[in-house]
Amino acid sequence: MVDLDLLVPYGWTPSVATDYLPLLDDSVIPARVLRMDRSECDVAVPFATTRLPDQAGARIVRARCPRSDSEVSGLCTGDWVALGSDSGALPDTHRLLNDAVVRHVLPRRTAIVRAAVSGHSDARARSASQVLAANVDTVLLCSPGDGDVDLGRIERMLALAWESGAQPVVVLTKADLADDLSLDPVRAVAPGATVVAVSASTGFGMEVLTALLDGTVALIGASGAGKSTLANALLGADVFATNAVREGDKRGRHTTVHRELRPLPGGGTLIDTPGLRSIGLWDAAQGLERTFSEVESLAAQCRFGDCTHIGEPGCAVLAAIESGELPQRRLDSFRKLTRENEWMAARTDSRARAEREKQWRDISKEQRRMYRQRQGGRR
Repeated sequence: MVDLDLLVPYGWTPSVATDYLPLLDDSVIPARVLRMDRSECDVAVPFATTRLPDQAGARIVRARCPRSDSEVSGLCTGDWVALGSDSGALPDTHRLLNDAVVRHVLPRRTAIVRAAVSGHSDARARSASQVLAANVDTVLLCSPGDGDVDLGRIERMLALAWESGAQPVVVLTKADLADDLSLDPVRAVAPGATVVAVSASTGFGMEVLTALLDGTVALIGASGAGKSTLANALLGADVFATNAVREGDKRGRHTTVHRELRPLPGGGTLIDTPGLRSIGLWDAAQGLERTFSEVESLAAQCRFGDCTHIGEPGCAVLAAIESGELPQRRLDSFRKLTRENEWMAARTDSRARAEREKQWRDISKEQRRMYRQRQGGRR
């Protein structure tokens, strides 16, 4: 028997129900993707199961993702899906345990997207995107606080988070190992976002961080930033494997290899993600505007609407640099990330144009083939 209340620990809310239930017919049920594994995924379904004598909850099943379906092939942890079986009838417990198939991906409310990492050098490989997590409400941007805090990397993560539609929270981890950790420089580059320092091992700052969590929470950051340790502290159990960073360069090892969603003890859900070696921007113009809101405000005061902030008279941005109101590093970062985002947008447009041209070439080739066939039949 379907009981949608069983999905509440996995993020099912009245708002989600209002959005998704009208999209489902009698042959499918809603389910949430907890973990991806190539062409299969683990999903939470609204059928009761007893894990322990005193603990009941939604059943977790393994579902197939048809590779021929381009929509389903882009599935990601956190997605809400329509789950069915090959029989086409309303799925019962037996069918879902043995023959669960993802039929549709329900519309994403939010999505954390970066430029895909690829070893290929062709334009098409470089102009692809990767969804890191879907339907996220709060993004914890994890950066180690036990050394020099990488402000540029935090700005990149902020652009991704703001663009996703989720609320970012900058978390400086390993606060217990920091000699003199100041939050002011980070707050200066994170307008609109809360900045906290925590130590998952000692509990410092964890109560403050827990109060900021809302809905589905995703952790992103570099390897060695302490994401899995922090995730375990929030979950209250050693769910995710952890590992120490290398002493030489403080780089982490890829301990987490899958994105995985788990219910939080106090309500809501948590998605732990593998460490990000690179954070390429993908169509993040609005995210950059939020990340560099003070630069955008100054630019609006420039004498010329197309001011490049290089040497034009009446440039409010350069005036703020000269007065010390705006740090030069901040402007340099804004320029760098804006150029990168524009370059990626241009590559994407080139890819779309190339795909359209290929389609027309294929159509023309097929028309010529059919013409030759007709001409041959007349002889």
